[in-house]
Amino acid sequence: MDNKPFQKISEEATRAAVQQALNTENPGINEFAILISDAADEFLEPMAQRAQAITRSHFGNTISLYTPLYLSNYCNGGCAYCGFAADRELERSRLEEEELLTEAAALKEKGLEDILLLTGEKAKEADFEYLEKCTSLTARYFHNITIEAFGMTTEEYSRLAKAGCTGITLYQETYDPELYLKLHRWGEKRNYDFRIDAPARALQAGMRTVGMGTLLGLADPTSEMISLFQHVRHLQKKYWQAGFSVSFPRIRHQLGDFKPEHEVSDKQLARIIFAFRICLPDISLVLSTRENETLRDGLAGIGISRMSVASKTTVGGYASSKDNNTGQFDISDDRDIETFCTMLRTKELEPVFKNWDAVFQGL
Repeated sequence: MDNKPFQKISEEATRAAVQQALNTENPGINEFAILISDAADEFLEPMAQRAQAITRSHFGNTISLYTPLYLSNYCNGGCAYCGFAADRELERSRLEEEELLTEAAALKEKGLEDILLLTGEKAKEADFEYLEKCTSLTARYFHNITIEAFGMTTEEYSRLAKAGCTGITLYQETYDPELYLKLHRWGEKRNYDFRIDAPARALQAGMRTVGMGTLLGLADPTSEMISLFQHVRHLQKKYWQAGFSVSFPRIRHQLGDFKPEHEVSDKQLARIIFAFRICLPDISLVLSTRENETLRDGLAGIGISRMSVASKTTVGGYASSKDNNTGQFDISDDRDIETFCTMLRTKELEPVFKNWDAVFQGL
């Protein structure tokens, strides 16, 4: 994916170009590059208004809610930016069957139906077979199970789909190949091509949804977002029946001394989200509890259509006795479900806990 021509468009964007992009009926990559540019700063309000109108048109007055469930913090990876990296000194553990069922029961009692299962990079303590078993167990209790873990083969994704997994979330982290190798110091994740092709393999295997993103702060955000946009559009054209989502995770504090070189401000993040909504109107845009209450409240329904709630980034964080280890990263919005849903309703937004599409799974 050559993004240099579009980076140039972004760098050279003018006020007039932003105005024209905002007025374009079916904006594409050129308009996207303009709308994420610094020249768009003074247009944040009209961008927000258009993004909100598009969000309401495609998603109604709803916010889809999900909750992450960490299965394991074992990891053989060497990601320099991650609190789970193999060289971090933390207590390692995984959920055994009884503990997983305890966690599932606790989440079910809260009314949650959309669960994201997470692990570190593949390790002997938490390998594919472990993840497959956990998926099968969890799928008995919830309407929608997605997975955020290591990259897999087409056959492995197919087995997960048969076990009850409906989709994956997999961030490329960075689309800069040289930086990617530098940051991923060892492990299978060092294979850039295997990682970038994983969403396509998942869709080939029968997954219905794919969540994508980069870790904001690692590389130049303009270049990253243009590459991400191109990647999503490429997959949309080939797998047009699938559902796509884009997340916007900014680096949070975690174990280790890693410092991001490219800070992304709240204003820049909002600009990026509005641009994605305007140019990709039918994909789900996600904002997690990495972000603070004020930002999440402000962006709910204005571009953002899906949010995590009551999140824990520790293994056994909801009910089991394992909640004594360090999380993958710090969260910023620790509101409980009732408080968060009350906020949404005051904004005339309806929280949605159930993925109704899952009713048709297997038909």
